[in-house]
Amino acid sequence: MGWFSSGSPKPAAPKPSSDGAFEAPNRSDRALCWEARDAFFECLDRNNILDSIKDKDAAERACGRLDQEFQRNCAGSWVQYFKKRRVVEYNKEQTLKRIESEGGEILPPALKR
Repeated sequence: MGWFSSGSPKPAAPKPSSDGAFEAPNRSDRALCWEARDAFFECLDRNNILDSIKDKDAAERACGRLDQEFQRNCAGSWVQYFKKRRVVEYNKEQTLKRIESEGGEILPPALKR
């Protein structure tokens, strides 16, 4: 069985707690989610696709199976968050590189008092 075979265990569906909210995923469920996310994002990188939401058709053609695995192993809200965060982090890195290339200095965040 390979790393990303279809035989990987599916995380259990979240169970409602006594107050009606849902229980948070446990450590192994989170690990499955992150592994699936990383595999999907590596496929996007190999295929030069940054935004899998905006470029949905290209992402589906190139990495559809891994996207399905990602969605199967993570909560829907996590999938959307990670996909959007990928674009935000890329834009942040590009902005920092541009500032530095123009001679600007990146200052560390101020300490809270």
